[in-house]
Amino acid sequence: MRGGRLRSLRQGAQFWMSTMAMNHNMACDLVLDDKMQSLYSYPVPANSMKYFSSSPFLERVRPVSHAISKLGWRSLATSAAKSVTESSVENATVSDMLIDSFGRMHTYLRISLTERCNLRCQYCMPGEGVELTPKPELLSQNEIIRLANLFVSSGVDKIRLTGGEPTIRPDIEDICVRLTRIKGLKTLAMTTNGLTLAKKLPNFKEAGLNSLNISLDTLVPAKFEFLTRRKGHGKVLESIETAISLGYNPVKVNCVVMRGLNDDEICDFVEMTRDKPINVRFIEFMPFDGNVWNVKKLVPYAEMLDTIVKHYKGLQRLQDHSSDTAKNFKIDGFVGTVSFITSMTQHFCGGCNRLRLLADGNFKVCLFGPSEEILVSVLLSLQPSISETEDRVGVEFILQGKSEGCDT
Repeated sequence: MRGGRLRSLRQGAQFWMSTMAMNHNMACDLVLDDKMQSLYSYPVPANSMKYFSSSPFLERVRPVSHAISKLGWRSLATSAAKSVTESSVENATVSDMLIDSFGRMHTYLRISLTERCNLRCQYCMPGEGVELTPKPELLSQNEIIRLANLFVSSGVDKIRLTGGEPTIRPDIEDICVRLTRIKGLKTLAMTTNGLTLAKKLPNFKEAGLNSLNISLDTLVPAKFEFLTRRKGHGKVLESIETAISLGYNPVKVNCVVMRGLNDDEICDFVEMTRDKPINVRFIEFMPFDGNVWNVKKLVPYAEMLDTIVKHYKGLQRLQDHSSDTAKNFKIDGFVGTVSFITSMTQHFCGGCNRLRLLADGNFKVCLFGPSEEILVSVLLSLQPSISETEDRVGVEFILQGKSEGCDT
């Protein structure tokens, strides 16, 4: 019974921290005040000093502390007391680890394979690039598979590989093969800029990649070079055609719409869906670090939809899944479909089922959330590995701090 596994937040926090301390010979001072306002710990495992030398560990667990304080005295169902077999995929259930305080079940994990990218899209990063994490501190292939196993065994059934640009990671094919062997994983997807995809895609498909998103913001080569600060427009189009020929259906094409840059191409993108199994996904321009976001560049979903309605008859709304981020449409007689990602004007937080594992091991429960939780990096730094049960407790504490909606 689920009720038999309930632990108070205080008990769960003490269990998690004290277990790590005992198992890894940590010098650990845990203070949890009467009003549940703070959780302090200073663990210093001998073989993990590099993770704690740059700043006090208190600063690194502050997001967890904040999440705990937000919950107050709310009882928390943890996975600390149950064995791995109880929550295995065979039971076809979602572990408490993946259920947040608002009852949302998180069955979709996005894994960033690298911070590097071979484009410099203006809405994504500054022209000079971004400061990169040193390679030794990025997740190894074995660490990625270990964490993927943890999440899939707890109820995740879809994993999306992202970046940076995931195709530039040398061992990506091996990662795909190993991920598809995890029992319970139904969908292995990838989001890519398509620049080097065409030649690699046959091997990716053989390795088990069964869903594909390709980013393309313009159908004009000169404009592509301006937006991305790189050449390669023809290579992206080639990748889309290759994906279609290999049987991907639909091939999802992500297009970030920006006023004055590509909003005049909306109907040109819609034409891509006339005779081909393409799902064009128009994405509202969103603020990210370094993209100099300006509300004047935002083209709202309603305006984009109105543009299409004026040019095409027979536009029908399709049934969306409860966790869909997209509003999906189809034009009578067209093979493909058109969708809108309304991140700015109509939030979809209520049905959010996504978690994000960053390339450096940090963990985000919300794309727009300001914090990256360090917990996963800490778990991975402890050798030999702590138990899967302890991993579950740590991940669950983070997820319980996920807010009901974003502030964009």
